[in-house]
Amino acid sequence: MLAAAAAMCFTSCNPKSEERTEVPFENSYCFGADMSFVLQAEQRGKTFLDTDNTPASPWQIMRSHGFNWGRLMICSEPSRLGQGIDYVLQGAAKLKEHGYHFALDYMLSDNWSNPMSQPMPESWKGKSGKELEQCLYDFVFSTMQQLKQADLLPEIVQIGNEISNGILWPYGRVFYSPEKAARSNWKEFTSLLKAGIKAVRDVDSKVQIMLHADFGGDRNFSSIFFSKMEEYGVDYDIIGYSFYPWSHGTLADLRDNLDYTIKTFGKSVIVIETCFYSEPSNYFEKKGHKAAYPETEEGQRQWLEAVNEVVMSAHDNKGLGVFWWEPMFGARGFFDKDGKARSVVDAFRKYALPLDRCDGNPRIWDFEDEDK
Repeated sequence: MLAAAAAMCFTSCNPKSEERTEVPFENSYCFGADMSFVLQAEQRGKTFLDTDNTPASPWQIMRSHGFNWGRLMICSEPSRLGQGIDYVLQGAAKLKEHGYHFALDYMLSDNWSNPMSQPMPESWKGKSGKELEQCLYDFVFSTMQQLKQADLLPEIVQIGNEISNGILWPYGRVFYSPEKAARSNWKEFTSLLKAGIKAVRDVDSKVQIMLHADFGGDRNFSSIFFSKMEEYGVDYDIIGYSFYPWSHGTLADLRDNLDYTIKTFGKSVIVIETCFYSEPSNYFEKKGHKAAYPETEEGQRQWLEAVNEVVMSAHDNKGLGVFWWEPMFGARGFFDKDGKARSVVDAFRKYALPLDRCDGNPRIWDFEDEDK
C-alpha cells in the first residue's frame, strides 16, 4: 500500500514527474516543515547543531533527516513579519539548493492570518469588492511570476492561511453560529479565492492549489466548509488541514475526518500544520490536562510519528503528507536554546531514509559484460 501511495503522491504533487529519466528512490510524499523563519534566524547570526553535535544549517539538518518539503509564507507589503517577495525568493533559493520541494502560503495580509484574525492589507482598505478581487489577483500573479522567472516556482500554493472563517475581513468573512450565519459573505469570500486561484493558474496551470482550513479533526466543520466550496464552484486540488492537539481533537478524530473528507469530496489531503511541545506547556501539563503523549522531547517526536501514521493510512492512498509548524519557535520547535536539534527531526526516519542508494552502484543496473 505504501508503494502505491508513494507512486500516487509523486505524480499528483510533482507535475514534472514525467520528465524525469532516472528512477528515484525519493518520492514527494510530504515530509515537511514550515521554514519561513529559518532565514531570519540565520540573518540574526544564530548557529545550529545536528543531533550528533555537528554544526550545520537548519536546511541541511532537516534535509539529512528526511524532510523533503519546505513551506514558506508570503505577506503583502510592507509586511510587519518581513515575509515579502524578496525574502521569499531568498528562502525559495535555499529550498532549491538543498533539494526540497516547495509549498507557498499566501497570508493575504500584512501580518498573521488565522481563524481569529484575517486582517485586510492596509493598502487594500476602502476598495470595492471587484477592486479587492483585482488587488488579490495582481498580488498573486506578480509574486508568482517573479518566482517563475527566477526558476523557483512552488509546486503547491495555498490561497490564504487557515481560511475557515474567510479572508480579507470584513468583506470576505463567514460565520457558522445560527445567530450570525445570515451575515456570512460566502459569495464574496469564494470570489476572492477564485481570483487568487486564477492568478496561480495563469502563471502555471501545473501548480497544485490547496485550500487550508484549521479544523483537522472536525467532520462537521469539514462538511459545511467544503460543501460551500463545491456550491460556489471553487477550483482546487488539495485539502490542507491544521491539526493541533490542544484545539482540533484526538488522533482518532483526525483519522475519521481525513477518511470522511476523502470519501466525500474526492480530494487528497495534507496535514499542513501540526506541532507538539517538548516541555510542559500552557495547553496541557501546566493546566493539569493530559495529552496524547508526555510534553517531552520524546513525546514531541512520538506525536509527529503518530500524525504521520494517520495520514499515511488515509483512505485510497490520498494522504499526501505532514508539515510541522514552526521548527524555529522555542519549545514547539526543532532546536533547543543552544541551537541543537531535538529528536523530533528523526520522526520521519523510518519512511524517509536512506536518501540515496548506499551500495556504490547506480540506481539503474543495466550493465552488460561489454560495458565493464
